[in-house]
Amino acid sequence: MASELEKKAKEAFFDDDFSLAIQYYSQAIDLDPSNADLLADRAQALIKLNNFTEAASDANKAIELDPSLIKAYQRKGAACLKLGQYHNAKVALETGASLSQNDSRFTKLIEECNLHITKESNGLTSSLSSNGAVLNVPPSTTEENERFSRAHQAHTDTSAKTRYRHEYYQKPDEVVLTIFAKGIPPKNAVVQFGEQILSVTIDVPGQEAYHYQSRLFGKIIPDKCRFEVLSTKIEIRLAKAEDINWASFEYSKGALPQTKSISSTGSHRPAYPSSKPKKDWDKLEAQVKKEEKEEKLDGDAGLNKLFRDIFQNADEDMRRAMTKSFVESNGTVLSTDWKEVGSKKVEGSPPEGMEMKKWEY
Repeated sequence: MASELEKKAKEAFFDDDFSLAIQYYSQAIDLDPSNADLLADRAQALIKLNNFTEAASDANKAIELDPSLIKAYQRKGAACLKLGQYHNAKVALETGASLSQNDSRFTKLIEECNLHITKESNGLTSSLSSNGAVLNVPPSTTEENERFSRAHQAHTDTSAKTRYRHEYYQKPDEVVLTIFAKGIPPKNAVVQFGEQILSVTIDVPGQEAYHYQSRLFGKIIPDKCRFEVLSTKIEIRLAKAEDINWASFEYSKGALPQTKSISSTGSHRPAYPSSKPKKDWDKLEAQVKKEEKEEKLDGDAGLNKLFRDIFQNADEDMRRAMTKSFVESNGTVLSTDWKEVGSKKVEGSPPEGMEMKKWEY
């Protein structure tokens, strides 16, 4: 079932219907949550819709499941770059570049990161302390002062938005928004509905309050809307006022609704005239799997393929051991024995004739 949904998601992505692709990928992930490829591919669709925070979250999960998945590092880097998290983007992209053997996509994005990092270093004359207070003398000109204020505000806004990931799907009569917030007491969550406005506040003692307010793509019926606070998420159901298919969750000036909603099963799509030939996804998938199985790689590429095969067939403890040893040793140690590496930090072990040095920005 998950593979069928994945094929539908790829077809929707090919047709530039990224919202529908995300819906299918989300359904497939619910059925196969440990599939790193599904998460990385949904991240790419989210990037196409400028949902960079959710994209970075999906890419992070994909990397946790499969530390050798090259496309996950590329998509994390691209998303973080758009969020203004240039250092995080650079670390992800450099890791992906080391696995991909000089892929030009990584090179261009790394150069863009370096350019932004240089501009930040030259453009900001003030800095933030660990608790967010401004240090040093304020900038000497009004223009520099405004630039610093915008940078500080962006830092604060990004921190607030990334606390809880959210996603949505829709039915003919409602749109369902899920906010992934664990362990929230029902009394600390306030959800308010307007004719075309949704407002969510999560205020837990000891934490900074989380606020989410959005102008919705379409109108809703407030009296018929409802929400439920569960142990791992807040599920919000918005009753549509019109029988249309929302092109996005939030209002967008250029987006136009379809006159009819998608079916409640999600298995049928509106038919549009198209000159594109119909793709046989079953045949294409079988061909790709056959080529991957028969492919013989040398050097680092062959070694990476061997590691991927081991990781995919490993049990949970072996995967935890491989991930922990690889990350803590900066890619120089790969262990499958959780008993050996679980209780201690794995030190780096560089090849003979080389030495490890701490990387600094």
